[in-house]
Amino acid sequence: MKIILFDPHPVRENLLPLTYTRPVADMRLGITTIAEKWQALLPGSYSWQTEDYLAELFTPCADPADAVFVAGNVVPDRVLADAVAALVPDTALYCGDTLIARRGNASLRCEYTGPAPIVIEHIYDIFLLNGDAVRADFARLTAGRTSQPLSDTVMVIGPRDRIFLEPGAWVEGCILNTTAGPVYIGRDATVMEGSMLRGPIAVCDHATVNMGTKIYPDTTVGPWCKVGGELNNAVIHSYSNKAHDGFLGNAVIGSWCNLGAGCVASNLKNSYDLIRLWNYPAHRFLRTDLQFCGLIMGDHSKAGINTMFNTATVVGVGCNIHGAGMPRPFVPSFSDGGPVAGFTEVDMNHFFLTAERVMARRHVTFTEAHRRVLLAIRSAADGL
Repeated sequence: MKIILFDPHPVRENLLPLTYTRPVADMRLGITTIAEKWQALLPGSYSWQTEDYLAELFTPCADPADAVFVAGNVVPDRVLADAVAALVPDTALYCGDTLIARRGNASLRCEYTGPAPIVIEHIYDIFLLNGDAVRADFARLTAGRTSQPLSDTVMVIGPRDRIFLEPGAWVEGCILNTTAGPVYIGRDATVMEGSMLRGPIAVCDHATVNMGTKIYPDTTVGPWCKVGGELNNAVIHSYSNKAHDGFLGNAVIGSWCNLGAGCVASNLKNSYDLIRLWNYPAHRFLRTDLQFCGLIMGDHSKAGINTMFNTATVVGVGCNIHGAGMPRPFVPSFSDGGPVAGFTEVDMNHFFLTAERVMARRHVTFTEAHRRVLLAIRSAADGL
């Protein structure tokens, strides 16, 4: 079966700046990306239908004839995957107004009658729905398997069968609380002594939790990330660091980001008012009906030591933020500077050198394809 994961409109735009650098289905939710969930539950040959400039990194289908198009913002379970597998030609599968999948010209409509799936519509849905996604992924990934043994130096509060250590995981001298949900520690991940983790939590493959870290529920630490300080309901994509003291909560952080020592991001207004969040397609701040929302940061962005972020700050791709004061709640992509000295445009040659160095430290090559993608993002309008 040929399966094409497509970016629904206007979901991709609502998920900016994270979807500047990835298709919708490449967003991490729970332990794995949405695409990885589909690949696990619905075997087939996968490709992408996304923005043209991303095609070098996310291969489109050469021959889409008779392919099944699956919405990249819909999170599958076994029942939903089976329903998509059973689609006949020229049929579209809907759940209410949400298109789940289609095959052919979709002239026939079929209503999905299974349990309502998780559907991502806005960037803040990533952290709002992350706890449920961790629970679902934990059940799927650990079914019929045995965890690596847990060290006697670890204190467990709650059911021990809600802890799963993949091969190579190193977990010593910490506290794991599974009362409210599972704790998943990925392959070759490290949880250092003095850390306190309260599930549901995912520490993905090769990630590091530094000494004395406090991680509250509904948090995902992506592959190859390093975290420290205090995290609460944060989703951090791969290869990003928040390795030192400081607070991050109700947040979504992209890949190749770094938050310096003492960096803090507010997730609640002093007035307790409902927050407004920058929306790229609207080019303005929109009401969210949320009281808690922290930092949203696109790929390859950095914040220097002691940087302070206002509640619900959106930082685009490739930013370098430093200096005293709080930047305004929207920082356009490829901005360099701070609120006191002001912002200028990032020098792209210097930016590419930095990206090359950062990626090489994780044994990842910065390619010409990466350069072209970032130049395409640089030339795109990034709001006002």
